[in-house]
Amino acid sequence: MSTGKAPAQILSFERDTMNAAKQYKYETHCHTAPVSACAKASAEETVRFYKALGYDGIFISNHFLDGNISREARKLPYAEQLAYYFRDCEAALAEGRRIGLKVFQAVELSFLGTDFLIYGLDPAWYAAHPEIMRMEKTQELAMMMDAGALIVQAHPYREDFYIDHIRLFPRSVHAVETLNSCQPAAVNEMAALYAAHYGLLETWGSDNHWAGEVFDVLRRKGLEPAIAGMSADEPINSVGDYIRLVKAGRMTPFLQPDPKS
Repeated sequence: MSTGKAPAQILSFERDTMNAAKQYKYETHCHTAPVSACAKASAEETVRFYKALGYDGIFISNHFLDGNISREARKLPYAEQLAYYFRDCEAALAEGRRIGLKVFQAVELSFLGTDFLIYGLDPAWYAAHPEIMRMEKTQELAMMMDAGALIVQAHPYREDFYIDHIRLFPRSVHAVETLNSCQPAAVNEMAALYAAHYGLLETWGSDNHWAGEVFDVLRRKGLEPAIAGMSADEPINSVGDYIRLVKAGRMTPFLQPDPKS
């Protein structure tokens, strides 16, 4: 969605938004161990963290088989890799049911360090389409769009030692993650300009790999100790609800500050 505000204005505006009427808060982008090799917190720890913050739900968006999946799964046959991949989400679902937090499944695809968040395709769809592992990314994303997925290019201007250059896919996505709370302001400001230029929808997410340690991690990185997400004035009960509300411009980005600050 577009707020019509310059990137530098958005942060204070969205803090004010969360002080207004009741909003249902959702984490749109987080990782859990052991499925994401770079994650430090388990699915259960992650669920308990967001429940304690008063969230209504989270999307588990672990790195898919084309990305930083745990080493122990990389040499398995496709069907076994999928079973391994989705087990963290299943664990999160079970813990969410136990303590009262909604858990939804998403996927983060990768292409040479360029990442895409995929919402709306269930494990059966992935099981039926092993050919996606051999497709060009633009073909794969088009196929997923045709199947009803919402596709978000995550942190498009992120820089790291293994990313040789920035790749943009404006014709292959519906939206851009214009604030990723693990990225510096310049990266997020460029993402917002990218979305605005191409008329793409906007989403925010935290990219949390650490559950309750996330605020300390952000401080060590020199970033603001606040995590990003999306809120709605009605509860979401399915991934389809999320897709519908994002496309209708009825979700609001927000920042959740460290409650201990």
